[in-house]
Amino acid sequence: MEQHKLKPSAGAKHKRKRVGRGDGSGHGTYSGRGCKGQKSRAGGGVRLGFEGGQLPLIKRLPRKRGFVNIFRAEYSIVNVGELKVFPPNADVTPKELLEVGLIKSSKHPVKILGDGEIDRPLVIKANKFSAAAEKKIVAAGGRVESI
Repeated sequence: MEQHKLKPSAGAKHKRKRVGRGDGSGHGTYSGRGCKGQKSRAGGGVRLGFEGGQLPLIKRLPRKRGFVNIFRAEYSIVNVGELKVFPPNADVTPKELLEVGLIKSSKHPVKILGDGEIDRPLVIKANKFSAAAEKKIVAAGGRVESI
């Protein structure tokens, strides 16, 4: 098979419809646009999403078009299972979490979540704790402190 010998299969290509070439062509007089009105004219028609002046769906549902809550707090998340990198009885602060690489930036507040298991007592200082995380840390003999 050679590239210059490739051809589309029979019936795959259609000739362009040439409108406005006389009544004998089958697309003369109004050229398939009907009679008068906004859609019959050159450049006519309505923009995408226009509903005849009724408040469009896209304006009625702001969350569907990308609503952004400007007051949303973005947290750096750490699971208790990831805290095994610290030795027993260590103080775990956002600064230590950053040094170890468990969080990417100290710009956001830190929240500790309860996924995984913790097997050593740690003193963890963070902005927020989930109920499950707090339970697991205390059960392991550790302590939680909210900053």
